[in-house]
Amino acid sequence: MIPSPSPSAEGPETPICSAKGCREAAVWVLAWNNPKLHTPERRKTWLACEEHREYLAKFLGVRGFLKDTVPLAEWEPPQGG
Repeated sequence: MIPSPSPSAEGPETPICSAKGCREAAVWVLAWNNPKLHTPERRKTWLACEEHREYLAKFLGVRGFLKDTVPLAEWEPPQGG
């Protein structure tokens, strides 16, 4: 689930990057799942700006959590989620 948008320089409804301390507008959705905690179909999401997409993807990837990276404009949350 994409977190509720936070106020930022872009406006009150602009989703922001999930990287610690970053206030940039998000342009990517990183869908992930911790198989020790979540059912296989469950997807948690982090948002990323261009600068932090690779960093956040590597963080999730080395743990085997990253399932998909999609442009925010194209993201469609799973049904019922």
